Amino acid sequence: MTDPHDLLRADPEMAPLVAEHGELELDLVEDTFQRLVTSILRQQVSIASADAIEERLFDRFEVTPAVIAAADPLALQDVGLSAAKADYVQNVATAYRERGYDRAFFADLSDDAVHDELTSIAGVGPWTADMFLMFALGREDVFPVGDLGIRKGMEALYGAETTRAEMRDIAERWRPVRSYASLYLWRAYEG
Repeated sequence: MTDPHDLLRADPEMAPLVAEHGELELDLVEDTFQRLVTSILRQQVSIASADAIEERLFDRFEVTPAVIAAADPLALQDVGLSAAKADYVQNVATAYRERGYDRAFFADLSDDAVHDELTSIAGVGPWTADMFLMFALGREDVFPVGDLGIRKGMEALYGAETTRAEMRDIAERWRPVRSYASLYLWRAYEG
């Protein structure tokens, strides 16, 4: 397979980002359940807010499927989760326990099949599934078009707001390493 960084260096818009930021890598987490919980916490809130809630959650609870499934929803809310997000993390915990999720469960599934499996859980949408694919499973060709940072990174790169369809069309040139391109788009957005 082609080195993802070589492919991105060949793209005129990506090459300066690769030069500026070096060879970014997909940093896989060890615990896929914790990664999915973290993605739920990061849904539609600022990074600072999500980080604060995550720190309180991980300080107060052992973040495992068994503990989170059994937790009092009010205790989850006490660390900063909304009532809806408390439900969502408990839904994920229940799915992990009932369906036997772990890295091996997902290993042979296509990206689309992982998406379908995860989004069948109430509270897990396409963005959350994309984050799981990238950072829990290390899938190299994910393009989270619904992510604000990706949209803003595209705007920074191309100088104008683009529609999701236009973003997908542009991102085709980065296939099969769109996850890596996404890392650089986040950096472009961060400035």
